[in-house]
Amino acid sequence: MFTIEHEFDSTVITLVDEGKAHLNEDVIINAFSECVTVEQFDPRTNSVQRITLSPEQLQDLAAALDLPEGVYRLVLEKNS
Repeated sequence: MFTIEHEFDSTVITLVDEGKAHLNEDVIINAFSECVTVEQFDPRTNSVQRITLSPEQLQDLAAALDLPEGVYRLVLEKNS
């Protein structure tokens, strides 16, 4: 299950783990114009772990989900 909320300066996506056993904490994705953050509460350290991705890193991640093993460089076509 997931939710999508549009805030003033970002879009917030929350991923809820609905698996059977050993459920993980919710994952919260904040999409800003300049970056995307991925956050998850870590009960072992009692703190939120955060990863920040640039827009280019997010594009690479999206492309990588559909590609086989290998090394790639994403080249976007320029509109003329």
